[in-house]
Amino acid sequence: MPHELMITNDVRDALARGSAVVALESTIIAHGMPYPDNVRTAREVEQIVREGGAVPATIAILQGCIHIGLSPDELEYLGCEGRNIAKVSVRDLPYAVAMKRDGATTVASTMRLAAMAGIHVFATGGIGGVHRGAEDSFDISADMTEFAESNVAVVTAGAKAILDLALTLETLETLGVPVVGYGTDEFPAFYSRRSGHTVPMRCDTPDELAALMKAKWEMGLRGGVVVANPIPQGSEIPADEIAPVIAAAVKSADERGIIGKDLTPFLLAEIAGVTGGRSLTANIALAKNNAEVGAAIAVAFAGKTS
Repeated sequence: MPHELMITNDVRDALARGSAVVALESTIIAHGMPYPDNVRTAREVEQIVREGGAVPATIAILQGCIHIGLSPDELEYLGCEGRNIAKVSVRDLPYAVAMKRDGATTVASTMRLAAMAGIHVFATGGIGGVHRGAEDSFDISADMTEFAESNVAVVTAGAKAILDLALTLETLETLGVPVVGYGTDEFPAFYSRRSGHTVPMRCDTPDELAALMKAKWEMGLRGGVVVANPIPQGSEIPADEIAPVIAAAVKSADERGIIGKDLTPFLLAEIAGVTGGRSLTANIALAKNNAEVGAAIAVAFAGKTS
């Protein structure tokens, strides 16, 4: 295990026993939600994982040290309003470590660090993917290529609805990444349960997903699994309602020249403003739902591999 990883005692003990551990990202804390909703949600998500029988491991970089698991004070530090916390993807990891920076990990970097620590289940909000207009901008999230690299199952409410979902699914297919609908035949669209795009495979129980993960990696098929878990029905914003809001936000970003890693936080903030915070409520609900499912899958996978 790389010496740069600072692993909390409860996570280290769980990994040594072969018990269930669920990785959690930190970008959703530092960049995905306003303070104090971000810190409160992070703590509640960790508690949901514990109640599900697994150990939460929120991943972040603090003063150049890679932390696998955070204390309550460290969660507060990451989420506190006004902190200059960089958004760190895989390409940024060596710089953040060498320069002793603080960094919030994205889906891609959380996957990589979770895999380095030996954690095989990660619960997040929504994954990145192919941005609209990528045929001109080439704006494709590093999450896509990381799914071909790290042996981690990612529980997600689909790809973020601001993306080109059809091209995102095509890219995952090209990379050989299983996209599994959890109790659904349709790929969810983050705020919405339905996207109009079918998933190529479906599992209805944590045990089925754990069996798929075990089979994939025992066959030597490297890379992750997308576990597409729809937002709870009572919390969703239907696709036909949120679509024009997203389109307006994308247009605004284009007019302002906002690109790269600044684009997603800008779009999410724009959407939250227009929806009167309803999108934030949906984001919190899906994050908690994914944590619950992630814990169940981690417990099932630990049972098959211990």
